[in-house]
Amino acid sequence: MTRDQMLAHLRSADAVAREAAAHGHHPFGAVLVGPDDRVLMRQGNLDTVRHAETELARRAAEAYEPEFLWQCTLVTTGEPCAMCTGTLYWANIGRLVYGFEETRLLVLTGDHPENPTMSLASRVVLGSGQKKVEVHGPFPEIKDELLSAHRDFWKR
Repeated sequence: MTRDQMLAHLRSADAVAREAAAHGHHPFGAVLVGPDDRVLMRQGNLDTVRHAETELARRAAEAYEPEFLWQCTLVTTGEPCAMCTGTLYWANIGRLVYGFEETRLLVLTGDHPENPTMSLASRVVLGSGQKKVEVHGPFPEIKDELLSAHRDFWKR
């Protein structure tokens, strides 16, 4: 996957995040991209426990064989939390692309009770496993674009 393709898919995930926010959910979105660069699934955040990435990885694990998922990419607006990163790992998705770091989100959410961020980078979680999941991110050139959906949301 080229950098331009990653950026295009990050923008697709952002559209999913904005749709989730329009329905009252947290503004996170994820897409599953197949080895042919087609978007196979989309998922927005549902609530504090049912994150976009976790729900997408679970759905993908039910729909596709592990060997196929190892060739796929989970693209998400923000760096996935430890729960989501672990679910991606167990679902056997071979690549992660994220737009902005969890630390950037913390600046916006502060101590918001619906998003108590964890200081545990996805690379650290994945580096603890036996499989080498490829990780790309953050993408500073679209960080502000991806974070814009969060700026007003967490002030409520």
